[in-house]
Amino acid sequence: MTTLRSAIFLLGGLAITSVFGILVPAAGPVSRRLAFAFASAYATCILKWAEWSCGIGYEVQGWENLPAFPVVLMSKHQSAWETIFIESRFPPQCWIVKKELRWLPFVGWGLMAIRCIAIDRASGQSAREQVVSQGKRRLKEGMGIAIFPEGTRIAPGQRGRYGIGGALIATRTGTPILPMAHNAGELWGRYAFRKRAGIVKVVLGPLIRTEGRDPISVNREVEAWIEGEMRRISPERYGSP
Repeated sequence: MTTLRSAIFLLGGLAITSVFGILVPAAGPVSRRLAFAFASAYATCILKWAEWSCGIGYEVQGWENLPAFPVVLMSKHQSAWETIFIESRFPPQCWIVKKELRWLPFVGWGLMAIRCIAIDRASGQSAREQVVSQGKRRLKEGMGIAIFPEGTRIAPGQRGRYGIGGALIATRTGTPILPMAHNAGELWGRYAFRKRAGIVKVVLGPLIRTEGRDPISVNREVEAWIEGEMRRISPERYGSP
């Protein structure tokens, strides 16, 4: 049954993506607001389709921590689910993504239409400076910044190195960081075809102050909070808090 439901999700997801994969890029040159509206509608449709076809729901703790002003969102990265969730349920975000994603049909075109920041992770310091300079502009335009500090999808129970890019943007602009932990990888595996029914647990933490602080200490605080919540959400994977 899980395989059948996953196949149904895949077919429907391809159809949804092909439609919005044209609408989002087409809207970009016309209106940024319209492009974001289509991107959010796309993510909402995929989120609902995953719930209907695969039985993947979610519950969120900490909605009260999401402010009305732009922040730097730093999240655990286990699957594609959290990307869709953030695009669907959060205000317009500027995504920081690896440059290879720009060439993906439909999805990559949509990312460029909503003005993501595409970086070459192999370029080191120059990539970080690119993230900071473009991130500053996006924040001034009223957009939030969304980044997965581990840089790539990490399987449940594992832990990647937390990159400093998000903390750099936040400290240089005095923008608070909203940390996010979740266990989406338990149901929607990393690059996995088969998806299991269940409830994704999402936790939004209290805002982390960055003004006047150094990026290294901020990054450590973000990492400590996220990994601490992962131990609480999935103690069988990460060990008890």
